Amino acid sequence: MSKVPCKILIVDDEEDILVAGRLLLKQYFATVLTTSDPYHIPAMLQEHGFDVVLLDMNYSTGATSSKEGFHWLKQIINLSPKTTVILMTAYGDIELAVRALKEGASDFVLKPWQNEKLVAILKNACQNKISESRQSGEVTAKQNTTFHYDEFIGVSPAMQRVYQTIDKVAGTDANVLILGENGTGKEVAARALHRKSKRADKAFEKVDLGAVSETLFESELFGHAKGAFTDAKEDRAGRFEAATGGTLFLDEIGNLSLALQAKLLTALQSRQIIRLGTNKPRPIDIRLICATNMPLYNMVREGTFRQDLLYRVNTVEILLPPLRERREDIELLANHFLQIYTQKYDRPALKMSESTLRRLKEYHWPGNIRELDHAMERAVILCDGTELHPDDFYLAPNESSQMQQEMQPKINADEHTLESLEKLMVQKALVKHAGNITHAAKELGITRTALYRRIEKHGL
Repeated sequence: MSKVPCKILIVDDEEDILVAGRLLLKQYFATVLTTSDPYHIPAMLQEHGFDVVLLDMNYSTGATSSKEGFHWLKQIINLSPKTTVILMTAYGDIELAVRALKEGASDFVLKPWQNEKLVAILKNACQNKISESRQSGEVTAKQNTTFHYDEFIGVSPAMQRVYQTIDKVAGTDANVLILGENGTGKEVAARALHRKSKRADKAFEKVDLGAVSETLFESELFGHAKGAFTDAKEDRAGRFEAATGGTLFLDEIGNLSLALQAKLLTALQSRQIIRLGTNKPRPIDIRLICATNMPLYNMVREGTFRQDLLYRVNTVEILLPPLRERREDIELLANHFLQIYTQKYDRPALKMSESTLRRLKEYHWPGNIRELDHAMERAVILCDGTELHPDDFYLAPNESSQMQQEMQPKINADEHTLESLEKLMVQKALVKHAGNITHAAKELGITRTALYRRIEKHGL
């Protein structure tokens, strides 16, 4: 049975409902994701561009008024007007259903639902969206919009060039190499390529090669047989097999050692893999997208990256511009994140002053969009008034300046606990390397994943 090419998000605070909905609907629809926290809706809409949201009406313990459901219905309509919203509640009545339809919902479902009826309602909603899309030709009409593919935000010439390249290459099976600094949106670009490809209804598998150890590389990518090593208690498919028919996204490819580069190259050249602990070749059918923030061409000259592997992965290159080279987009992005976090932290009256906007536009953003995202969230949380001012933002000094050295935290072990020393060391490394996670983690002697955990732990 072929699945309807439709992306569905289920939002409910009851885990049983989410599990039941996912198990039922994934039999009929290409993509079914769930969340128990409605505050995740804005970010998930931006990342995945859902066709339909199945939205619960009540989230607070004991709530039966459906006030929260109507609030999030309004937010979804504002953030993604083309997304169809179907409301569901265990406390529904005719008046509530009528009000929901008047306020923009497409339909109304009572819990517990009837499986056949729910599937029929969703299929009808998806078919309507497919028909509308064909009639309007909306893909070509979005060429110069603020939101491109429903996840990129930007109108700058630099981003327009990125959009044009994605439009040209997405429909092919050409290998794509995405280059750009940390935080520029390389995964967003990879997902946009997948969503516009002929493989859009198949899997999108992401592997962070910077977080895969040498010993687990083959097992992670190629799979393994039961008994191949101590903890191999059953046969397991690797990421290549999991991505069959779809897209395999290899992030941080520049972090691979020469030995692992050779193994990856062999698989790409032969278009087949061999699970660890077996001798049986298995054919692979994937569209390959790779990404890195490292200077691969310099690494080829230095002998730390294989030239033949570079030629294999970079049939087409997409260079994502750093935020400092697309300053026209900073206000758009800042307002976008402000909207997300004022909703998440229930501060709807919070605005940005003109001086704040000027400061954000002047700042060099070494951490790019990710840094702007984190900066906006911190500012919303810590701001005392109803207006964000420059003093509400912690912004690192410009690179290569004397101020950078002066701003680095001074560490005196006698004056700190182990906890505060760890925070200062992490902060010092981040300032020194201008927000570059890979370089900061290397200096600290920990993995990127471990550094991200510490950044979140200390609120940096």
